[in-house]
Amino acid sequence: MKVLVVGKGGREHALAWKLAQSPLVKQVFVAPGNAGTEKVGKNVPISPTDVENLVRFAEEEKVDLTVVGPEDPLARGIVDAFRKRGLRIFGPTKRAAMLEASKVFAKNFMAKYGIPTARYGTFEDPEEAKAFAKSLGPKVVVKADGLAAGKGAFVCQSPEEALRVIDDLMVKGVLGEAGRRVVVEEYLEGEEASYMVMVDGTKFVPLPTSQDHKRLLEGDRGPNTGGMGAYSPTPVIDEETERRIKEEIIEPTLRGLAEEGIPYSGFLYAGLMLTKEGPKVLEFNVRLGDPEAQPILTRVESDLFEHLMDVLEGGIDRVRLKVSPRWALGVVIASKGYPHKPETGKVIEGLEEAERLPDVVVFHAGTKREGDKVVTAGGRVLTVVGLGDTLREAKERAYEGVSKIRFEGMYYRRDIGDKAFKYLK
Repeated sequence: MKVLVVGKGGREHALAWKLAQSPLVKQVFVAPGNAGTEKVGKNVPISPTDVENLVRFAEEEKVDLTVVGPEDPLARGIVDAFRKRGLRIFGPTKRAAMLEASKVFAKNFMAKYGIPTARYGTFEDPEEAKAFAKSLGPKVVVKADGLAAGKGAFVCQSPEEALRVIDDLMVKGVLGEAGRRVVVEEYLEGEEASYMVMVDGTKFVPLPTSQDHKRLLEGDRGPNTGGMGAYSPTPVIDEETERRIKEEIIEPTLRGLAEEGIPYSGFLYAGLMLTKEGPKVLEFNVRLGDPEAQPILTRVESDLFEHLMDVLEGGIDRVRLKVSPRWALGVVIASKGYPHKPETGKVIEGLEEAERLPDVVVFHAGTKREGDKVVTAGGRVLTVVGLGDTLREAKERAYEGVSKIRFEGMYYRRDIGDKAFKYLK
């Protein structure tokens, strides 16, 4: 079987790495891939948003399954285009991808179907948005309506900051069209967590739980990023909380989509705040999280290719996900200037040394090969995952791997996973 993974980040390297382990898979292609994916498959120089050429490539190579990593191609209708040509592809349709592509659509959908989320308003007029923000209290969250690579949500610590962000998005247009319409919502207190499932219609299979670290700086300070690290499983989601997530969030979401005439297939990600009242949705994503996918997929022991094919072919009831009881923790190494203007072209050293360590896996994101060297080519450069029998052991291994890697201006958080320890005493 031949598989095509669409994307070039750490999540896509993890998907390609995991799919290549299947005895059923003979060839993995990654479009466009990075310096890490070329070790587990063949990189193809096609942009993730070049849907027409991706379809053509899949037809010419007789690709048996395409798996989409990032949100952009899903929002542009890659799944619809592949299905139209009779090609197997794992991911939601363009209409279903609106859950992530439009924050306004998602919030209105949640309100309609009683899915717990923050109190909110949606605005196309900056003055109306500012007036509503002032009514919500000292802390406010402002979100760009459209896709912004995980950087469109702003947790404002004061009304003044909220007004400034609204101006930046709606008046100055710092995120372009994505920020012309905004969601302004109340700030929720609690622990953040990520919950991902594989979906076929109204049936789903949960993936291991995880917790992301969105802020750039230690202690959850600084600007939001695509994610600076994650670990799996997370003790903040206990059995009772998971039951509530399934019954109060995942099931009504899938039923609601079906009622809207939008059958859902693919990965669904619920970004949650675990409040005193229970779990509430911060955002939906229509693909695997990054960097959560990296530790999650290192824990999956069963055949991912087989599972995805079962889901696509009406056999989701056959899926028996086998997950390691061990912990996995991933640390993102970023470029200087991330998330605003990352520096690139820096030579990366120590990769092989890190990869030789036991229970350490290095996933590439913003990297490319130049001759015999690997250089930085993006904001988030690598995710180093450590595995251990305890979270502390996984963390030690991950940071040992990080310590072997060097490039000019590299930055990483040193507190990934620390939020969990108070739950593990």
